[in-house]
Amino acid sequence: MEEVYKITLTDKSFLGVQKNTPLIEIAKIIFPKPKRPILGALVDNSINDLWEKPDRDCHIEFIDITHPDGAMIYVRGLCMILAKANYEVFPNRKLKILHSISKGLYCRWDCGTPMKSSDLERLHRRMKEITIKNSPFIGKILSKEEAFKIFEAMDKKDKTALIKFRQKDSMRVYFCDDYPDYFFGRLPPSTGVVDKFEIKLYPPGLILRYPNHYSPDELAPYEPQPQHARIYKEYRKWGEILEVCDLATLNTIIMNGKIRDLILVAEALHEKKIAAIADEVAKNMARIKIILIAGPSSSGKTTFAQRLIVQLRVNGMKPIAISLDDYYLDNDKTPVDEHGKRDFDHVNAIDLELFNNQLQKLLEGEKVIIPRFDFAKGRRSEHQKEIQLNRRNILIVEGTHGLNPILSESIHPDNKYKIYVSPLTQLNMDNHNRIPTTENRIIRRIVRDSQFRNYSALQTIQNWPMVRRGEERFIFPFQEEADIIFNSALIYELSALKDFVEPLLKEIPQNLPEYAEAKRLLSFTSNFLSIKTEGIPANSILREFIGNTCFTH
Repeated sequence: MEEVYKITLTDKSFLGVQKNTPLIEIAKIIFPKPKRPILGALVDNSINDLWEKPDRDCHIEFIDITHPDGAMIYVRGLCMILAKANYEVFPNRKLKILHSISKGLYCRWDCGTPMKSSDLERLHRRMKEITIKNSPFIGKILSKEEAFKIFEAMDKKDKTALIKFRQKDSMRVYFCDDYPDYFFGRLPPSTGVVDKFEIKLYPPGLILRYPNHYSPDELAPYEPQPQHARIYKEYRKWGEILEVCDLATLNTIIMNGKIRDLILVAEALHEKKIAAIADEVAKNMARIKIILIAGPSSSGKTTFAQRLIVQLRVNGMKPIAISLDDYYLDNDKTPVDEHGKRDFDHVNAIDLELFNNQLQKLLEGEKVIIPRFDFAKGRRSEHQKEIQLNRRNILIVEGTHGLNPILSESIHPDNKYKIYVSPLTQLNMDNHNRIPTTENRIIRRIVRDSQFRNYSALQTIQNWPMVRRGEERFIFPFQEEADIIFNSALIYELSALKDFVEPLLKEIPQNLPEYAEAKRLLSFTSNFLSIKTEGIPANSILREFIGNTCFTH
């Protein structure tokens, strides 16, 4: 008699399934008519594709696009469909999937040939044919040597170079019909379940657009992001200056003992950009009275502000810094969310009336008493400070909501200079595997929370969805309001953070839901060679997270 496994489902019910039953068959039993396609499964908190088979009694949670992991699976599947279509339609033009923009992914050919509307029509037609055929994505466990030979025959030097640094002896290569590819994560069961997409011409390449777990049933309206486009273009040039095009190149530099020079040049490029921003402010100091600095969590806003202050002083100015955090309302006055919990990420958690009133008075030359917030007590502190602006002073305001127009609506736009800070990663794993900005930020935050806030990686990962939700509501909608965007990513930083974050992630036990994210991040960081941190300057943005900064926060 065939062995039977006991499957525990999310509603605590049980199901008996025979050995060697694929997850896709189990899903069909539980969800004969799902509202949305099932894309993958969490088996004892580990991500599996639906062709995998449970090999023991286990807990299973099936996921669709409304789950963050499901949304990532959807995008990977769509990327493989685009890569397959490009390989078949334009076999001599290698596709590079570079970065997110306008709720999609920017892609281009590595040969530099601009894409035309007729090229996109051919790609789109082939992608539709692939999705209609509903071919399965089959993951096969191959040895490194087997995978190397496959990608070498396809002239995929980006993949063969990275395989050389892989720690594990085997890897999961996905096949769609006879097309193989490798992605950092699981794929959907078949091409037919990822049929909602759009490719939009975005010279010299295209934007691949798709639904996400915030908007699962339709594509969000297209919103141009010209500021981000300029910054990504600028930082691609930085990558060329640094001669680092992907992770394999970075690992080679580390292996050859040349990381010190890369750190120095990367940090010098940051300093050059900060100095240029200070020069721009100084040139317009007759009208600019307030600098507003905003950005998502763990973007390095605090250190950026400190370095900008230094450069403004070089220009003969006397900056005075205040933090939006000190304008929080007392906890009992904080707005609550739909679950009845205090919503500290909401812009109305800030005392907007007091903040605007004090800004006006400062610009009129009056003295004001700046509040100080006591986070331990959840209310305003008795310790306050008095400030007044003179002709050479400029006010620097650093905080999450800095670009939200409501924050400083009483101040004339000409008197404000708005800066958006975010680590917009310019490094990719390979041509088809980008490194999302959120990867840098959550790894930075895990390390910082452990170093300075006595939070475990488990606590940080538990809080992360709430942080992300606040960013989607109150930060990202105002990115393009900025006068300038500063990319705080450092091309070497994940190699520096590796030895800090991995022990913290390994503390999370498998019986907790957060294990899936910890395992995913560990799999991600395993591709990086680590570096020592002694050569990182004391004023580096990275020091805000790993410690030994020269600034007082």
